[in-house]
Amino acid sequence: MRSKIAGNRPEETATSLDTLAGKVDVKWAPGGAVSSLGRMPFCIEFLKTSGLFDKWVEDCPLRYSSGNAPEKRDILGTLVLSVLAGHWRYAHINARGGDGIHPELLGMTRVASEDWVRRGMQSMDAAASGGWLKEHLKASYEPLLQEPWVLDVDSTVKPL
Repeated sequence: MRSKIAGNRPEETATSLDTLAGKVDVKWAPGGAVSSLGRMPFCIEFLKTSGLFDKWVEDCPLRYSSGNAPEKRDILGTLVLSVLAGHWRYAHINARGGDGIHPELLGMTRVASEDWVRRGMQSMDAAASGGWLKEHLKASYEPLLQEPWVLDVDSTVKPL
């Protein structure tokens, strides 16, 4: 057991991440209170580096004709941020409204309201949106199918 010496603080470590808002330094403080949102910048860096988010937004069949409508990136980014925060209902989306950090890291101009997201999803053609989602889901796992792998089955497990 180590004793603490008065005045000594745990050393903070910093990591530099490349996001859609540019380079961001993330500092980890041992013993500090951390929420699940603390890992979100790492996921955003993955989405930026892989290009998956940009391609997903670009291919989305969501179209608006109003000049006052939010941008497609804001609608889809709001959905992504909400899901990454653990939300599973449209009503939870409004909790993201006060987030002043993550939307910018994802290249968004603002967080869309629950109403805008709901209307946007309802306005998309079901066949077009289904095809869009299936195509991008497949693109996320298809490269893995080119690699050799082993399926390990435990046949002693009896589902009840």
